[in-house]
Amino acid sequence: MVTEAGSAQAAGIDVPAVQRRSLGTLSTAAVLGGIATAGAVPAGALLGASFGGEGVAGLAQTMGVLGAAVLALPLARIALTRGRRAALSVGYSVGAVGAVVVVVAGVTRSLALVLLGCLLVGVASASGYQARYAATDLAGPSHRARALSFVVWAGTIGAVLGPNLLGLAGTMAVSLGLPELTGPYLLAVVMLAVAAVVLLVFLRPDPYLLARSVAQDANAGVAVDRPRLRDGIEHLRRHRRAMLGVVAVALGHVVMVMVMVMTPVHMAHVDVSLQLIGLVISVHVLGMYALAPVVGWFVDRIGRVPMILVGAAVLALAAVVCGLAPADSVPVLGLGLFLLGLGWSCTLIAGSTLLTDDIGENERPAVQGLSDLVMNLSAAVGGALAGVIVVASSYGVLCAVALLPVLAIPLTALRLARTPDRGVGSA
Repeated sequence: MVTEAGSAQAAGIDVPAVQRRSLGTLSTAAVLGGIATAGAVPAGALLGASFGGEGVAGLAQTMGVLGAAVLALPLARIALTRGRRAALSVGYSVGAVGAVVVVVAGVTRSLALVLLGCLLVGVASASGYQARYAATDLAGPSHRARALSFVVWAGTIGAVLGPNLLGLAGTMAVSLGLPELTGPYLLAVVMLAVAAVVLLVFLRPDPYLLARSVAQDANAGVAVDRPRLRDGIEHLRRHRRAMLGVVAVALGHVVMVMVMVMTPVHMAHVDVSLQLIGLVISVHVLGMYALAPVVGWFVDRIGRVPMILVGAAVLALAAVVCGLAPADSVPVLGLGLFLLGLGWSCTLIAGSTLLTDDIGENERPAVQGLSDLVMNLSAAVGGALAGVIVVASSYGVLCAVALLPVLAIPLTALRLARTPDRGVGSA
C-alpha cells in the first residue's frame, strides 16, 4: 500500500505535494460537475414527466443512473491503462454531449432523445463517483476516508447551487426561445466541458499512475501482475470486507435514488412551485455533501463498519420522515431529504473506504469500477420501480418499500463482517 513516499521523493517527486494538488483539481471538477448534474436531475425528471406522465419521471432518472453504470467499467479500464486524468475527463466530456442531446429533445419534444440524453449525462456522474477514489490513490490509510470525503464535500457548492439555478437557467432558456426545462442542461454543457478541461490540464502527475509506481518501487524485485479489469470479481471473492463495502455503497444509493427522484414529482402534484422544489433538493444535496469531512473523520476514527451501520439508521429515519410528510410540507420534506443525503454520505464514504482498504493498488480501479457498476445498476432498478410504485400506490408506500434495502445493510454486515474491524490502516 502507499503509506510512504520515500522512493518517489528520491526520484524528485514530492508525493504529499502531488496529493494536495490532486485534491484541489478533483475538488474543482467536483464543484463544476455538481452544478451540472444536480440541476439536471430534477429538470430531467420533470421534462420526462411533461412528455410521458409521472411514471416516465422515474424512468428519466433511471436512464441517468444507467449511464453511470454502463460507463463505470469502461472508465475503470481507462484508469487502469491511462490513469485517472484520462478516465475522468472522458466521463465529463460524454456528459456534456448528453446535455446537448437533452436540449435538442426539449425543442423537438422527443421523449426518446430525453432518455438518451439523460443516459449520457449520467456518465458525468460516473466520473464524479470515481473521482472520490482518485482522492485516495496517494493517501495514507490513516487519512484515506478524509481524503475521499474532501472531494465529496467539494461537490457541496455545485450540488446546492445547481438546483437553485433551476429558475434562472429556465429564464435563460426561454430568453433564447427554448423550453424552460432545457435551461439546466444548457448550463450543464458549459460546466461539464470546463470540468473536463480542468482535469486534462491540471491533474498531473496522474495520482493512480504515481501510486502504482510508488508501490512497485516499494516492492522492488517482486513481480507485480499487470492490472486487468476482468479480475475485479475475483478480487471481491477473496476480500469479504471489500464485498461489504460494495453492498453498503450500493444499497445506500438505491434508497437515496428511490426517495429523491420521486419527491419533486410528489410536490409538483399539489402545485408546489419550481423554486420551492429546488430548495428542497438543495437541502437534500447539502445533506449529501456538506458534512462529508465530518463523516470522513468519524470513519477514520471509529471504523468503517460502525459508520456503515450509522448510515443505515439515518436512511431508515429519512424514509419514515418523508413517508409521513404531506406533499406541500416543504420544511418536513426538506428535513427528510437532508437526512436521506446524510445517510447516503455515511454509507458511501465508509463503504468506499472499506473497499479501498481491502484491495491493493494494482487491483483498485477494477474493483472500484465494479462497485460503481453494481451501485448504479441497483439504483437504476430502484429508480424505475419508484415511478411504478408511486403511480400504482403512493409516495408514502414508496418510502415504506425503501426501508427494505435499508434493513438489508445491517443484515449483510452481520453476515460478511465476521472478522473484527481492524480500523485505520487495515488492508
